[in-house]
Amino acid sequence: MGRSIALALCLAIGFFLAWAGERTPPPAPSNAPAADFSAMRAMADVEAIASKPHPMGGQANAAARDHLLARMTALGLSPTLQQAPVLRHETEGKRTWAAGGRVENIVGVLPGRDRAAPALALMAHYDSVPGSPGAADDAAGTAAALEIVRALKAQGAPARDVIVLLTDGEESGLLGAQAFFDEHPLARRIGFLINMESRGGAGRAQMFQTGGDNAGANRLLQRGSVSPAATSLTVFLYEQMPNDTDFSVSKAAGVPGLNYAFIGGQYDYHAPTSTPANLDKGSLQHIGQEVLAAARQAAFDAALPANGPSLVYANVYGGKIIAYAPATGWLLLAAVAVLIAIGGWRARRAGALALVDVAKGAGAALSLVALAVVTLRLARRATGAGFGFLEQHYLLAQAGRWEIALALLSVGALAFAAAASGRGRTRLAGAVLVLALGAACSAFGHLDTVALAVGGLGAALALVGFGRPAGAAGAWAGVLAAGFLAACGLQAAAPTTAMLVAWPLALAALAAALTAFAARRSLPVLVLLTAAGGTGLGWLLAFGHGVYLGLDMPELLAAVAWIAALLLWPLAHAGEDETGARTTALAVMVLGVVAVGIVRFDPPWTARHPQPTHIAWYLDPQAGRTLRISNAPALPAWTRQALGADGGTVEKIKLPALRRGEVWAAPARGVAAPPVEASFGQTAEGARQLILTPPPGTRALMLSLKSDAALTDVTINGKPAAMLAGPGASARISWEGFGDGVAALVVRVRATGPGALQADYAAVLPQPPAGAGPLPQPPAERAGFGESGAALIGGARRFVW
Repeated sequence: MGRSIALALCLAIGFFLAWAGERTPPPAPSNAPAADFSAMRAMADVEAIASKPHPMGGQANAAARDHLLARMTALGLSPTLQQAPVLRHETEGKRTWAAGGRVENIVGVLPGRDRAAPALALMAHYDSVPGSPGAADDAAGTAAALEIVRALKAQGAPARDVIVLLTDGEESGLLGAQAFFDEHPLARRIGFLINMESRGGAGRAQMFQTGGDNAGANRLLQRGSVSPAATSLTVFLYEQMPNDTDFSVSKAAGVPGLNYAFIGGQYDYHAPTSTPANLDKGSLQHIGQEVLAAARQAAFDAALPANGPSLVYANVYGGKIIAYAPATGWLLLAAVAVLIAIGGWRARRAGALALVDVAKGAGAALSLVALAVVTLRLARRATGAGFGFLEQHYLLAQAGRWEIALALLSVGALAFAAAASGRGRTRLAGAVLVLALGAACSAFGHLDTVALAVGGLGAALALVGFGRPAGAAGAWAGVLAAGFLAACGLQAAAPTTAMLVAWPLALAALAAALTAFAARRSLPVLVLLTAAGGTGLGWLLAFGHGVYLGLDMPELLAAVAWIAALLLWPLAHAGEDETGARTTALAVMVLGVVAVGIVRFDPPWTARHPQPTHIAWYLDPQAGRTLRISNAPALPAWTRQALGADGGTVEKIKLPALRRGEVWAAPARGVAAPPVEASFGQTAEGARQLILTPPPGTRALMLSLKSDAALTDVTINGKPAAMLAGPGASARISWEGFGDGVAALVVRVRATGPGALQADYAAVLPQPPAGAGPLPQPPAERAGFGESGAALIGGARRFVW
């Protein structure tokens, strides 16, 4: 009973510490000291910028631009407007994606004492995606930049210039940042840059990306942070992901710096609910105070941080960051080996450590990983939510109870593995359980070969780890030995990530040495194990929360459960005579199953978290066709009714120019609309030229090209683009920002011989077509996402030469 109470207390301490550590600070009031960051002062700018959606090139974005120009003028930054056409493109095989447009970056400078010194830059983007006010992404970062530079100015003249760079077109493909670092003269003066972003509307701000060779940036972070959330593991993981922010452009330009974002409350990401009222003011306070602390160091220090080999680092309790060179990780692991050896020697002297139990413990720990993987993978599929941006909103709308379900399943899996190892005689039941869970993952639409393989491996490991009862000391030694090998592997392959295992392992090894691997679980031993386990678990769960927020792959949380086992195993390991330990563990897992059932069968849609939907018009004037379309993955009853309001049958069709190839569509009442004018001819210089002139009011023009001949010297509105280089090559192009001298999309190519070019296109107008019948009023728990309500004027042409 003492062990069970200690385990429950340890879990309570760990979850409490994690919860307390993830809380955002209270927003500072508008009358906070002048040199401090105040979220409530910054909120005035958030409310002005994010009063409505403001994608690049639109009137609402121009209004946000004018507000920011006035604010920066009032701050004494002498702002200027960088207006420039820009193009970014990426090729993979024979396919190329290109995005371009005319951006309007806002650039201001707070003069420093040494105008020739390398400058500090504060960067954020002020545009939003269509359909979202963008209060978090990125009005919060933009407003924070203004409040930070105001606070810096209140402290006196900085040692160097502070450049405030508010980019346009980030949501359209990092266009503003690209234009700035390609063309603006101030780009060459920047010696250090701090970017602010968001992928949600709540949570603590994480410093999740650095420039290369980050030793200097990390030392600055250590000195200046107030309550940091920063780890080298996050930087490593982000670099493996396909995500980008404006910081990607500055990093590619060789500018060192720090990238911050908060990612809680992800339902509001790119959503109509990303309003100033829904923005967590504590998140704004946290990102502002952390960036201000770093910016103050960079602005007022005698020199900017110097580049140096990247460090291993992570924040710990007390608002501190521990950092060291990667090679130091081997010294830490050497110390762990010594502690494990001391604990093993003491346990052997006490007669509590059998070598066969070590093997059983290692097998049980690995079986835990397999059990947790298939359990969490099955839970994700059992929710019924699809995989994708809109599909995941079913879970994001109930993020709290979904995370509770995953926590219960993870704790239950850990407790079952440890109890089965100690109690023994669970070999067959454990193998059947993990194998059945792995097989059940295939019951949701397709054969899940990964789950089947993991389930089979877990069953084999259960036969090793859950046979005869294993002693607590030996089993814990096996768990630590497996952890030590894993930490060594990470240290060799990716040293900046090894601390995730090495630090909890070091704490567990110290507890094992002090308690002789818990050879006797007396009250002092239980107190020590509870304190060590709760402390380490609280630190570890912050990583688990980050994985939960950042990736829709809950099976990755199995790694967190396994690392937690390094600390919790001696408390979770049941004795041979404890008949109820496995039942209790299974009961916790059943509670997790119940929570998953609630997630699946209790729809989360409310006025605060409405169900995403999408309806737009598609008009092809040449073909005389008018459709109502939806790119939503599934159709709620209201959306289906609205699509078929004119009596047409709703079905899926292919519209090649759109980002989603297939959309839901139904014939609609005919509406007159001006077409996209398309012409193709030869220039005086012998080049072939495609000109697409969209109707007035077009926000964006999407173009899909496929050539059956090799083309060279491709330009898009005068910008070189490496694409369509071989027969059968294709390209998808999006251009935003028409007007002010840009009236058409001009694609110029050269061909060495005869050929043909297929062009599918669609102009996006942000309002319904004139004369279109009104849509039925949606209920409060439904909301249009993206460009819902827009009109798309499409067409297709084939040009032969």
